[in-house]
Amino acid sequence: MKKTNQLYDLISMRNALFSEVVIGISANTVLLLFHIFRFLLQHKLKPTDLIIGLLALMHIGMLIIIGCTGTNIFVPKIFWDDNKCKSLIYLYRCLRGFSICATFLLSVLQAITLSPKSSCLAKFKHKSPHQSLCSLVFLWVLYMSLSTHFSISSTAIPIVTSRGPVIIIEPCTILPVSYFLRHLFSVLGVFQDGFLIGLMTLSSGYMVTLLCRHKKHFQKLHITSLSPRANPVQRATRTILLLMSFFMLMYCLDCIFSSLRCMWNNDHVCQFIQVMVANGYATTSPLLLIGTEKANY
Repeated sequence: MKKTNQLYDLISMRNALFSEVVIGISANTVLLLFHIFRFLLQHKLKPTDLIIGLLALMHIGMLIIIGCTGTNIFVPKIFWDDNKCKSLIYLYRCLRGFSICATFLLSVLQAITLSPKSSCLAKFKHKSPHQSLCSLVFLWVLYMSLSTHFSISSTAIPIVTSRGPVIIIEPCTILPVSYFLRHLFSVLGVFQDGFLIGLMTLSSGYMVTLLCRHKKHFQKLHITSLSPRANPVQRATRTILLLMSFFMLMYCLDCIFSSLRCMWNNDHVCQFIQVMVANGYATTSPLLLIGTEKANY
């Protein structure tokens, strides 16, 4: 009876994860197609449009990998070996790194767009989408340089169990071959992410300050009643702020559940929650952006 309940719970977890993947892929596909069609019709892109389109594409790739491996539906466990585990996990980390860098760049670009003409950021306002793409690629390559060394110095371990009917959420894991390297890369990874998140926090604080200043300016001029709705730039800024807040919340929760997972020796419930949280941003962010684009039209 206990094994039956365990199997039922694990199947429910896998179905919940698969539902998250399906919703995320669908939402990101709609967001990507929206930006493609808008470019074909208008032949014009804002600097943030290209970043959002690429972000949606990277999220689709991340969720496809989770859908194929995390739910164990399309790929059997006997498929996995050291090279395949290492390649697929590294590909997932590349896409996740791109997502982090793109989110960071979105916050910076929106802060530049909102900044006044007297600001030192004003000279960056008229950068083309091509220049934004080059900045994103440079940032991504710089970010992934650490993960490259991590992959070379690591070994992939397929997860195999013989204890009754268990559905593994992740078919393999990857760890540095050295105890020292494991902790070194963990510290460097946290520092690397923390640095970007710290800059996101600064840009978000800067945008909040500018929004508050604009609101006070309108109140002093007594024209609030004439402008009941924020202009498109302000609405886009609020969306980016909400996106940043949700990203930082999901990142903090991911770190917490990753730590608990290590403490509890890969408990299946904690493992499931951690995987769901880790992909929560990729699933939810396109829904937020789609709602904003709809409001602007």
